[in-house]
Amino acid sequence: MSSPVVKWEYLTAPLLIHNTKAILDNFGQEGWELVTVTAGANPEQLVAFFKRPVQQ
Repeated sequence: MSSPVVKWEYLTAPLLIHNTKAILDNFGQEGWELVTVTAGANPEQLVAFFKRPVQQ
């Protein structure tokens, strides 16, 4: 018997370096899991990628 396939939704959000904890905490409380963080358009900005299971 196979396990059901998990379906995911994704979110990309700007992440300001002076406020990362609050931003990440907010997304975490909404069920988003941080996947990775990359450099943004300037040194003061990062881009965060999140995922969470789709609510069915």
